Amino acid sequence: MSTQSPRPSRPKDRYGFEIAIICALPLEADAIEALFDHYWDDDGSPFDKGPGDPNAYSTGVIGRHNVVLSYMPGIGIANAAAVASNCGKSFPGTKLALVVGICGVVPFKPDKDEIVLGDVIISDGIVQYDFGRQLPDRFARKDTLLDLLGRPNQEIRGILAKLRSLWHRRQLSAKIAEYLEILRQEPGLRAEYPGVTKDRLFEASYRHTEDQKSCEQLGCNGELVLRSRLETAGVRPTPAVHFGLMASGNSVMKSGEDRDRIAVQEGVIAFEMEGAGVWDSFPCIVIKGACDYADSHKNKDWQRYAAATAAACAKAFLRFWVPSSTQGLAATSCLSLDDRIFFDQNRTAGAVDSSQTQPAFLIPFSKNDLFVGRDDVLTELQGLLFNRGYQKVALVGLGGIGKTQIALQLAYQIKEKKQDYSVFWVPALSRASFEQACIQIIDACGIPTTDNSDAVETVRQHLSSKRAGKWLLVVDNADDMQTVMGSRGVDDGLYRSLPQGDEGRILFTTRYRKVAVSVAGRNILDVPAMDRDEARRYFKEALIQEISSSDEQVIDYLLALLAHLPLAITQAAAYLNENQISLTEYLQLFENTDRDKIELLGAEFQDDTRYEQSQDPVATTWFISFNQIRKADELASRVLMFLAYVEPKAVPQSMLPEGESQQQLTRAIGTLCGYRFLDKRGSSEVFDMHSLVHLATRSWVAENDSEKEQSQAAIARVSEVFPTDKWENRDVWRQYLPHAIKLLRCAEDDWSEEICKLGYWAGRCLLVDGRVTEAVELLEHVVAVNETTLADNHPSRLALQHELARAYRANGQIKEAVELLEHVVAVRMTTLAENHPSRLASQHALAMAYQANGQIEEAVKLHEHVAAIMETTSAENHPDRLASQHALALGYQDNGQIAEAVKLLEHVVTVRRTTLAENHPDRLASQHALALGYQDNGQIAEAVKLLEHVVAIEAEILAEDDHRRQLSEDQLQRCYEMLEGASSIVESEASVHDEEM
Repeated sequence: MSTQSPRPSRPKDRYGFEIAIICALPLEADAIEALFDHYWDDDGSPFDKGPGDPNAYSTGVIGRHNVVLSYMPGIGIANAAAVASNCGKSFPGTKLALVVGICGVVPFKPDKDEIVLGDVIISDGIVQYDFGRQLPDRFARKDTLLDLLGRPNQEIRGILAKLRSLWHRRQLSAKIAEYLEILRQEPGLRAEYPGVTKDRLFEASYRHTEDQKSCEQLGCNGELVLRSRLETAGVRPTPAVHFGLMASGNSVMKSGEDRDRIAVQEGVIAFEMEGAGVWDSFPCIVIKGACDYADSHKNKDWQRYAAATAAACAKAFLRFWVPSSTQGLAATSCLSLDDRIFFDQNRTAGAVDSSQTQPAFLIPFSKNDLFVGRDDVLTELQGLLFNRGYQKVALVGLGGIGKTQIALQLAYQIKEKKQDYSVFWVPALSRASFEQACIQIIDACGIPTTDNSDAVETVRQHLSSKRAGKWLLVVDNADDMQTVMGSRGVDDGLYRSLPQGDEGRILFTTRYRKVAVSVAGRNILDVPAMDRDEARRYFKEALIQEISSSDEQVIDYLLALLAHLPLAITQAAAYLNENQISLTEYLQLFENTDRDKIELLGAEFQDDTRYEQSQDPVATTWFISFNQIRKADELASRVLMFLAYVEPKAVPQSMLPEGESQQQLTRAIGTLCGYRFLDKRGSSEVFDMHSLVHLATRSWVAENDSEKEQSQAAIARVSEVFPTDKWENRDVWRQYLPHAIKLLRCAEDDWSEEICKLGYWAGRCLLVDGRVTEAVELLEHVVAVNETTLADNHPSRLALQHELARAYRANGQIKEAVELLEHVVAVRMTTLAENHPSRLASQHALAMAYQANGQIEEAVKLHEHVAAIMETTSAENHPDRLASQHALALGYQDNGQIAEAVKLLEHVVTVRRTTLAENHPDRLASQHALALGYQDNGQIAEAVKLLEHVVAIEAEILAEDDHRRQLSEDQLQRCYEMLEGASSIVESEASVHDEEM
């Protein structure tokens, strides 16, 4: 009888986790979490993750292992590779990665062994079957030595051989059954065996005809392949474990014929989508449960059970995996992660060469006693410089993010823990500041010089020589590309004057990513804002006043407004300390107006950990960068000023000002992203700007006396690119609308023609999007402006009045709509021909308003007039002609002319099926109207069929609370009730008839 493995002790840091488990789907992670024996996340301070790591993790214990569970943001090889790479950085002690989850399987192995649903596959290798070249007549997989993923390492091959043996295989199966039973007892996992009858395997050639429907819906009735395990296994066969090659690719395998072809070619027994992405980052084993047969009949019925069997197998497998030996670790087990890095680096160090100069320490600032947190950044920084031995590393981040303070903290840590290192600090604010720092280094190190010596060259030569010993040089504020790298064609940059030596390390701090790449290549560390806990600790340390429990929520809210930005927090604390006001009073000032906010962000304060010549508040810090951008990149400056007037979040690239070429715009965006004033959302062409940076940008534009000019330029640009309200443009105008509305709200009273044009189209798009109240408010304002500037019969004025009337009708303001449209129609009848589209459009809209107002006869008469003219001037499938016929049919319905309505709507529906997409609102509206006509005409079954289709489509494209969707669902329910009522009447009449007989 086996004994329970002792629980491992809590790791001191993230280096203590040797097992990583990676899951692509939440249901896969659910099963793993349920088998944790202990959760470190609930016991002690969190382990968090490395800087710049976007992954999400849970930490805990499985058996005798400390494990980290990583959640993938999506399926596929690329996602898996990114997750594995970041996991390796945050948890550098990882010795083994398990990719655990679900897969599709080949039902028969080469030896004819059966694989049934719920079985588990353990990989002994990965084949990336879709990696290759598509030739004209075939696909050729790349299979050279450099292209292959390679076999598992010796340790993995050894344990897999052990588990294949009969005795250990039995042990593994017994443990899987034990852990699976635990998962089956958890109701939330829904890990019950679905049943033998649901394990259906069709012949590979029998295809599922419609991808979006189930086998039950389609009535798949092909011949089933018999499996002996299912015939003899009873109710629930025991999951079997199969070892073999797994095919990994970027697409879901849903073809039985392709499955069998690849299985024969490559010798694989399963298909999945993550293993190839993890394989290159860690020693890796893929453990996956069979949830389908990788054919066109696959469904999700088996996913939860398969995820449970895989999780149970993963836990059982870890009983056989031996943790790293603790030999040699006792001396370091009590050290922190920071200390261990220094310990590992120094334990083999020899004596210092007597010819070397004594270590020197030259830092222009005292130690920052208020420094808190940033452990992840410091750990990564120390690892890059001293463990991996990179000679040049750059810290890059937004101005005020805390780069200098992190470098300062590192410098003092080196002084205390690496006493054989010299530490020097040079500001790269200018050539002069750099030269002055070099003079101080010469004095501190006692470097011999002559009267004609160049201080910069003297320091470069000294630190490049062996007599300088080990050293760290901090090059701070390397923000200006010209200062650092020199002018084009001239080697006058500071970078050329930096020393080089095997024993030296250089750390740059810069707010400009292009500088970081130029000086450090790939060895770049992005500095994030503080997390909430770090920001709170720092703020409380900096404040003089006592904090009461009632202030806690105020602090969290204020820090969120300051975006956890260290310099902004320092400035806020200094203001509170100097002016002795309460947190609530400061918050009221900060939220009062944008001008007050800028004044607070621009308030000067004293800080002994910053340069005397740059005691700049946060707003001024950014102004310096803005001015650098204006000098270096004219288009980037224009884009920056444009951004000051639109919303700071979700800015589409297509809306930005254009340059002479796409490449020029790409460079401009790169400049702004390089300074971290813009952040790109993943791989999309959408950008975000920090809210405080956005505010500072607006203030900077105002300070340069160009506010009105830039505001007008922004309006002109958005007006130029804003699309029409056609449904096909919906994705675009939904992106643009928030920015257009912000521009319109901030516009001054003297609205130009461009502003009115933008207001017109924005109002129409709001109306199409169902935001009726906003549409009315905006269009009323634009109409009011036009009524003071345009003649009564001006086309633009009439067009705006027409749209406002439509918005009134949609908003239930029927009388206002009728009154305004009667005016528009009257004017257009005197100025436009009878068949002019604008005249017909206003008559059509007036007829709709009459109908809504209960003036049915007037509505029908006007609808018939419009429809008659449209029939003589437009093609049968013209959208306006169909719209007029649709409206006329609705008028017929309201007038009791049901047969005429049904006939006309059947025509409209038939034509729109050939011209509009299935989810187009006009097509759905005509189908909905026809269903109502069928209902009024007693054709309930036809109405139900049509409404079921409409409801299904609207459920995919409309929000749950959208009135159009709710209207369709309510109407369908009424039809169901009418059908049930009719059925009851028939049954009752039949019963009476039987009794009479």
